[in-house]
Amino acid sequence: MPARSKKQQMAAGAALSAKRGERSKASLRGASRSMAKSMTTSELRDMAGTKRKSLPKRAAKKRK
Repeated sequence: MPARSKKQQMAAGAALSAKRGERSKASLRGASRSMAKSMTTSELRDMAGTKRKSLPKRAAKKRK
């Protein structure tokens, strides 16, 4: 599943580096912390590997 925004892609990259042990898990905040707990390494790799060129800075909120 690709990232929907630049912020989401960057948070996935931070969570992936913490899962790999390249960064401490205590340094994660907000979305990256919850991503590290709930997502697998392959899911994080797919989301972090999304090209940022065509992504918006922030994702639009979904309407009900």
